[in-house]
Amino acid sequence: MLLKKTIALSCGVLLSLFCCSLTPVSAQRASLPLTNGIYTGRQGKNHIQGIAVDEENGYIYCSFTTRLIKLDLQGRLIGSVEGLVGHLGCIAFCPEDGCVYGSLEFKKDSVGTDILETLGDENTYEDGFYIAVFDVSKIAAPLMSAEADGIMTAAYLPEVFADYTGEGTDRNGSPAAHRYGCSGIDGLCFAPAPGDVNGQKRLWVAYGVYDDENRNDNDHQVLLCYDRAAVRACAAPLNQNAMHRQSPETPPDRYFAFTGNTQYGVQNLEYDAANRLLLMFVYQGRKPTFTNYRLYAADLTKPAAEVQLRGLSENGRALTLYGSPAPESEEITGWASPYGQFGIHRLSDGGYLVAEPVTENEENAAYLYLYSFDPANGLIKYSAPEDPGTEPPTEPQTEPAAQPSGGSGSSIGKRFRDFWQRLLNWFRELFAAIRGWFGR
Repeated sequence: MLLKKTIALSCGVLLSLFCCSLTPVSAQRASLPLTNGIYTGRQGKNHIQGIAVDEENGYIYCSFTTRLIKLDLQGRLIGSVEGLVGHLGCIAFCPEDGCVYGSLEFKKDSVGTDILETLGDENTYEDGFYIAVFDVSKIAAPLMSAEADGIMTAAYLPEVFADYTGEGTDRNGSPAAHRYGCSGIDGLCFAPAPGDVNGQKRLWVAYGVYDDENRNDNDHQVLLCYDRAAVRACAAPLNQNAMHRQSPETPPDRYFAFTGNTQYGVQNLEYDAANRLLLMFVYQGRKPTFTNYRLYAADLTKPAAEVQLRGLSENGRALTLYGSPAPESEEITGWASPYGQFGIHRLSDGGYLVAEPVTENEENAAYLYLYSFDPANGLIKYSAPEDPGTEPPTEPQTEPAAQPSGGSGSSIGKRFRDFWQRLLNWFRELFAAIRGWFGR
């Protein structure tokens, strides 16, 4: 009898998982205004940097460089956090503690100077790099203060400061400012460690990298991987006029991804759980020796390898790009994705909410649209599935997507590969769900 109940329960779980996998539209997705997009409203002189979604409670968060705004799923403003004099970049929502995490940097380069000029602030601030932690449950009205209203705490990142103030070399071997070309931090997300895709998710943050074409030591994406609990434990309120230096006790794991140089490194970082890919959205690089895609992906099914890093006189833990034969490969793969650099969030049903910036009356705003992603085609924008025919599907990119492993082949071959890719993704998610149900 017990065996029959166990078999029946297992079949019921598998059937429910199968049915859920075939459901194209989640309840939350159905409530989003997908055809016309979600409008953020005008947010001043600074453009959108990142987005995050709390699907359970129905809130969307957007960072606009010096402010964080909170919207409902229809785009109605709930509240905002103001008063930042640094650069708030990519953000991510953490369901485990209900907080929004974001990269926050203060620096005196052209980016930092432009921010202060936009704010009309003539004060001088210390250089510093932080993970900001927002208790977003406290955001209940517009114009709340990041410092005075107890919403934001921050954890200091000494490793980033050391590389930002350190030295690298140019092509002639002469000293050049900023180790690895480090300009600070930007991309951020929660993802497992490489080679441990069923393990606990960790907090990843990616370097910004200057696009100096006269050096070879800035051709990697540099990523730090922290224990989230350690970051949260040391995070403290931040007085921007006297910044603290409270940092995690355990140093992060450091990884390198050889992509070629980009403009300011990873702008947005996101984890694709179906394909086990760490997606890195960048501003297109300028070095003519590289293909210069706008989207790269690290394959987290493969552990990092300790290797000699290209263009650097040191070894490091290198990640393998999706479709590349090995870490540090000259065969750099990616996609020509026009969006994702300004904000992207993977929804629980596998769709992606992507920010497309606009300028209206000399102020910056954005529309958030639904996209899908798969390794064969990259990001693809499509119309609301609950209202078919009102908006024809648009082309996925303004440029052809990169084929990570070989040519496109015939349309029949492509459909065959897409079918097996979808089937493989479904089995991956099914396997992960079964492991979660019965325990690891």
